[in-house]
Amino acid sequence: MNKKIAILGSTGSIGKNTLNIARALHPEIQVKALAAKSNIEALEPQIREFHPEIVAVYEEEKALELKKIFPHLKIVSGMNGLLEVATHPDVNYVVSAMTGSIGILPTAEAIREGKTIGLANKEVLVSAGAYIMQLAKEKGVSILPIDSEHSAIFQCLQGNSLKDVRRLILTASGGPFLHTSLEEMRAITLEKALAHPTWNMGPKVTIDSSTLMNKGFEVIEAHFLFGIPLDKIEVVIHPQSIIHSFVEYVDGSILAQMSEPNMMMPIQYALTYPERRQSPIKPFEFAKHSSLEFFTPDRSKFRCLDLAFKALEQGGSAPCYLNAANEVLVERFCQKEIGWHEIGSKLESLLLRHSVQPSDLDSLLKVDAAAREEAQME
Repeated sequence: MNKKIAILGSTGSIGKNTLNIARALHPEIQVKALAAKSNIEALEPQIREFHPEIVAVYEEEKALELKKIFPHLKIVSGMNGLLEVATHPDVNYVVSAMTGSIGILPTAEAIREGKTIGLANKEVLVSAGAYIMQLAKEKGVSILPIDSEHSAIFQCLQGNSLKDVRRLILTASGGPFLHTSLEEMRAITLEKALAHPTWNMGPKVTIDSSTLMNKGFEVIEAHFLFGIPLDKIEVVIHPQSIIHSFVEYVDGSILAQMSEPNMMMPIQYALTYPERRQSPIKPFEFAKHSSLEFFTPDRSKFRCLDLAFKALEQGGSAPCYLNAANEVLVERFCQKEIGWHEIGSKLESLLLRHSVQPSDLDSLLKVDAAAREEAQME
């Protein structure tokens, strides 16, 4: 194993955990390039420890600030900077972990250059799944899932044929509002929505988890990543987050991947695949987890989950539009401009008015921009 990696989103939770694994498995994993949006305070110690050859900071002003600290390091900015990191000649593996559709172009360019992709950015496949998977097929590039649910499915599929799959079953914790009534949902505050019961994530993903949009995106992602039709993909609520997903086969056998809720395991598996390596995760204690619960999600209460299924049914640009509009509405909720329940209601109105466009990259990027503008005005 000789992985020379670039991390798109090194200052986020996935990026930091990836660096923890790179530290533990050095020199088999070497960090060659880093990219972040603006958090140079977190980026500075990463540079000092891992000595990357190139660093991208999306916001130009922040890139200039960082350049003053590291005058001899190649520091680039903007989308061109992200593309330069993603296609760096000394890199053979790109961890795509930036939040939002900003990750689409760098991931696509990394694929064009033949880099293996460790994918944690849901929006890449939600917005441009058909395009990205076709490009990866043409270039002979592997896309390895980092999300715990897709990693679980990927592991359960090993050694089996896709034609023998009856169902993919994605698990969801249910978020902080699993037992909240529809009436009470109108009074949900930002602070409550950010208090996820299981996972420690960035604000965008945490809000998406509270609306179950995160799970809806994972359904869309699973469809493209594994080539499984929508009618064979289901979601089940599993509050304990011990089983990360299931694969049911045509003979009735169900394979599940389970572990403590810890992102280190799926990230490490994506980095070391097809091998497995020792990790600091402690052996699983079954006696501590004597009760595992499962519920059917209420798609009338969690409107965003239902909208994800509908967008995938519509096809074409609908998932891309849904993703971009949701990104803006979540930001508006975080700025306390709209209520939590309005994320779903406004999304539904916007999606109903969307005229589906083709799935080529240029069309999708235009749809992404239009969706953001319309969601800002809704």
